[in-house]
Amino acid sequence: MSLFVTHRITIPDTELEESFIRSSGPGGQNVNKVSSAVQLRFNVATAASLTETARQALLRGTRLTRDGVLVITAQRFREQERNRADARERLVKIIREAATPKPVRRPTKVPRSSKKKRLDGKKHRAEIKRGRSRLD
Repeated sequence: MSLFVTHRITIPDTELEESFIRSSGPGGQNVNKVSSAVQLRFNVATAASLTETARQALLRGTRLTRDGVLVITAQRFREQERNRADARERLVKIIREAATPKPVRRPTKVPRSSKKKRLDGKKHRAEIKRGRSRLD
């Protein structure tokens, strides 16, 4: 089974590494006995399923280890399966965000009327202050 991210990116299960650890969250007496938290590892540097733009965006991020591995720990729920689904959803969200190109910022000019209005306001304020000064 594979993980669908976008129409161009589908991650096979072979690229995902899941390990189950003890959760620090809710669970009552079972919290010390059951490994319900999930640690999902995805190697961004060697993943063949990623597009090059998504890979570069992820590698520029701060969520990776030195080896280029993205680690997601999910322990929100008491059940292992729900934590597993949560970790996969978070991975999909992170990759989708990296895969969408950022819009190019086009610098705009300040309109001439705005400049004139600002300068007129400054002149008016200067006249008010000049009127307050003592006449010699």
